[in-house]
Amino acid sequence: MYSSEPEVFGIGIRILDLEGFGMEKFCDWWKQDKRYITLLQSVLLGVLPVLCCLVYCAMQGRSIGEVYLPGSEWNDELFYYKQVESIVQFGYPQGYYGFNESHALKLSFAAWSPVLVFPWIIWGLLFGWNLMSPVICNILLMTLACVLFVWLVRPSWKQQGILTLLFCLYTPFVRYMLSVMPEVICFSILIIFYALAINYQRREKGYKLVLLFVISGVMTLMRPYCLLFMLLPIFFWIRKSKWKGALGSVVVFGVVLGVYAAIKHYFGAEYFAPLFFTDWVQAFFDSGILEGIRYTLGKLYYMGLDFISHTRQGFTYGLASGAFFAGFLVCMLVLLGQSLVDFIKLRRLDAMQVAGTGAKKRLLPKRDTDKSLADWLIIEAHLALSFVAMLFALLLMYKLTEGSKHLLTFMAVAVFIIALMDTKFFKKAVLVGVTFAYFYTVMAVEPYDYQVPFAENSRVAAVEQWHQELRDKLVLVEDDVPNYDNVVIWTFSDTVDGKSVNTAWQLLYALPEGFGISCCMADYVNENFEALQSKYLCVVRGGGIEERCKQAGYVKVIESEDTVIYQRY
Repeated sequence: MYSSEPEVFGIGIRILDLEGFGMEKFCDWWKQDKRYITLLQSVLLGVLPVLCCLVYCAMQGRSIGEVYLPGSEWNDELFYYKQVESIVQFGYPQGYYGFNESHALKLSFAAWSPVLVFPWIIWGLLFGWNLMSPVICNILLMTLACVLFVWLVRPSWKQQGILTLLFCLYTPFVRYMLSVMPEVICFSILIIFYALAINYQRREKGYKLVLLFVISGVMTLMRPYCLLFMLLPIFFWIRKSKWKGALGSVVVFGVVLGVYAAIKHYFGAEYFAPLFFTDWVQAFFDSGILEGIRYTLGKLYYMGLDFISHTRQGFTYGLASGAFFAGFLVCMLVLLGQSLVDFIKLRRLDAMQVAGTGAKKRLLPKRDTDKSLADWLIIEAHLALSFVAMLFALLLMYKLTEGSKHLLTFMAVAVFIIALMDTKFFKKAVLVGVTFAYFYTVMAVEPYDYQVPFAENSRVAAVEQWHQELRDKLVLVEDDVPNYDNVVIWTFSDTVDGKSVNTAWQLLYALPEGFGISCCMADYVNENFEALQSKYLCVVRGGGIEERCKQAGYVKVIESEDTVIYQRY
């Protein structure tokens, strides 16, 4: 009995010692690394997204709670919102989402990868899904990105001050946080990606490299051009493990591309027009290498002229696509310029190292070692080259107006990286800040592109009325889902008294959960009127298509001042 007590007592002492040692080690880590300062900086930057949103709304006499998604003119938001709603409720929409009645081979998603909205799906499953859910989720995602960026990167107070200023001037942060567009999801994930990459170079750990591959892989499944960012962890792995890293990277690269291709093939509905133009690639196969090169250069030239034209209009008239192009070019030039400066500086340091000169330290007034300079060069050069690659992709593969919004993600992360650059007279920050202030505040004159949607009594009343009535009149057919019985055709527009009138599609936010939406052009509906597959047809009131609905004896389900839904069968 007595012999066991010393053992127990001894174990108790050892446990206490270990606990004391752990606490002491934690306290040393907390104090030596000044984590309390990092925590304070994280909190300060973390409140910035919500503060910017509050100020932006207050300047218009509104609050965040008055943001009303059915008041927006961005019709992509309807698709994103209703699809997430159906996924949260049923696992996938019970009716088809598509265009001109197209649909995916499997399930019922629209043209874009469902991976793109996975944070909203998680949010909806945890907290429910309503018209404020994506707004709150967006703000918290950006808050998380800001907090993690500071915690992983640990910027100086001066760098954080520059970052705060640029963040406030880059008003697309606020506009997209207060929307149901997935841009903020892309912003947040890419900011975290670069923060982790910077942290990895300070202390290389295997799990960090794995996380970089996972994050870049998920981003690629969301939008294919994000494959550019996977090149950074690939470089890290090859640098660390040589051939093993190279072979492993090829495998990972191939798997991600294969998964994206499968998602696109099986879960993507056909859009009105191709989402990516590959005519320049086809030219090499059809006409040979020389003709392919000539065709590609010609396309770059003519698309480049259009690009410049848009940029000029952004400068003089506030054209949104041109404003995005201008901001993108300025950020790209700053990144390229600083990369070149740091590359030259690093070469000079290497030359001095070989020569054994003592002048080396004078070239590093704000960096500890030439390794830190080399590590930073990798980050900024990779982002700069990603900008260049995306510019070529835009000119060769996208419509300029539709592709312009994809540049916003690059500029969002550039805000964070440019803020970390060494600066003496703040030249780079001032250049970028003035560009943002001019294009995204002074020239942000088009309500369609910049006005946050707020609740208006007439729109709120109409949506609420439709919601109450459609809940009883539209009943999901649960057999063999997804099916066309659970689809409402949204006729994009029609002609009334000789004028083209858009359907008030915002009312379709009131559709019951699970219903699919097929956006169809009037020409398609007219040409295929007798062969339409969807059970319900939403049309412009007083238009030619409504007249055909009356003649065909379709049942009127609900109507407003300018929009009507008919049941076809």
